[in-house]
Amino acid sequence: MTTQSTLPKEGGATGEPGTSQAPDGLKSGLKNRHLSMIAIGGVIGAGLFVGSSGGIAKAGPAILISYALVGALVVFVMRMLGEMAAASPNSGSFSAYADRALGRWAGFSIGWLYWFFWVVVLAVEATAGAVILESWIPAVPQWAWALIVMVVLTATNLVSVSSYGEFEFWFAGIKVVAIGAFVVVGLLAVFGFLPGSDNPGAGFAHLTDTGGFFPNGAGAILTGVLMVVFSFMGSEIVTLAAGESEDPRRAVTKATNSVIWRIAVFYLGSIFVVLTLLPWNDESIVKKGSYVAALDSIGIPHAGQIMNVIVLTAVLSCLNSGLYTASRMAFSLGERGDAPKAFAKANAKGVPTAAIWASVAFGFIAVYFNYAFKDTVFEFLLSSSGAVALFVWLVICFTQLRMRGILLREAPEKVTVRMWLFPYLTWVTAAVITFVLAYMVYDKDNREVALASIAVAAVVVSIGVARERMRKARLNS
Repeated sequence: MTTQSTLPKEGGATGEPGTSQAPDGLKSGLKNRHLSMIAIGGVIGAGLFVGSSGGIAKAGPAILISYALVGALVVFVMRMLGEMAAASPNSGSFSAYADRALGRWAGFSIGWLYWFFWVVVLAVEATAGAVILESWIPAVPQWAWALIVMVVLTATNLVSVSSYGEFEFWFAGIKVVAIGAFVVVGLLAVFGFLPGSDNPGAGFAHLTDTGGFFPNGAGAILTGVLMVVFSFMGSEIVTLAAGESEDPRRAVTKATNSVIWRIAVFYLGSIFVVLTLLPWNDESIVKKGSYVAALDSIGIPHAGQIMNVIVLTAVLSCLNSGLYTASRMAFSLGERGDAPKAFAKANAKGVPTAAIWASVAFGFIAVYFNYAFKDTVFEFLLSSSGAVALFVWLVICFTQLRMRGILLREAPEKVTVRMWLFPYLTWVTAAVITFVLAYMVYDKDNREVALASIAVAAVVVSIGVARERMRKARLNS
């Protein structure tokens, strides 16, 4: 493994408030309000709105335990990442830390896998947004809508980091307000306090009145975990964005400390409301989607269109953040010599234009594959990137195990956020993530995704290890 004499260089400002130019060319164009909303909105992906109905159908009310288990994993992983990011904010985040703690091969591998994940997400979200927009304006074909949303959000990312932050501030704000209102209005209806509600207000009865709390057995909790785990991807974006903020350490510390209530309110709170408004096996949950079905049960008119607007906002938010995240990871890889040097160049506004164009180019190619080769090439892209979230979390665990010692040895005063019960809880988290990966291989519905993701990861790691050996050979010659 390689060692370096200093911590990874900070990728935004200098870690102190009031600075505007980063040592690597990026600028601290994100305000504290931007980072706060990115941190809050980062855990609310489109998957929460459109993917929860499948989990409810599989596990019934026990899906709440699935969400709680995955939420706990995310809290622990974010605590580990927050410890490292608060000490050394960097545009490469966990990839840069893995490079430092585990070796160049690790930073290379997880950085490229993460980039790959997000550029595939660009195609998925662009298509999802296009479906909604086409339903409103059918005169414009779906592929054209996908192109339009990609072009618009590429333009916002190319203008400046502050334009990305401003768009994300409003996108995330709409999601937060929508989920908050849904939870409040839903709870009022659950307990019969909402005037004019069509819902009978059964309180907690629906959690047990249709086959009990575990209608499909306790084993369904694990199936639920596999179905909901990927909807949490995105919570780590704030640690990448913090490198371009006015006060990176404060932003990371605040985001890390607030992740518990964010997951509790937005995920557990909203799913709890759905399950208390309707029996878990109500056909409308799968047919209309869990949130639309819940709103319909209350008697809110045009619930489907209201939710379409919110889902579109979540899709655009995910696209916006996905392009930002992919480009910053490409920028960091370029800085470390693991990607073309052009990726590490920023223009006068601090925008890494080459990294953005490279990311969006692959995104456009993936969009094309989604229309031309949906059941072959695009299906493989989806499968091979499907488990990247778990790989990222696992690498963060092993990186933090090594980085704690490095930080305490080199800059103990910067360790302002600490992982709880270190190192025991870190090892437990890593073990649980490994178990989930193993269960994916065992589960027939997820086996293809797991094996394809592991195969692609093995290829990338092999390339990373080979590059590391070649580099060492050159240094020793």
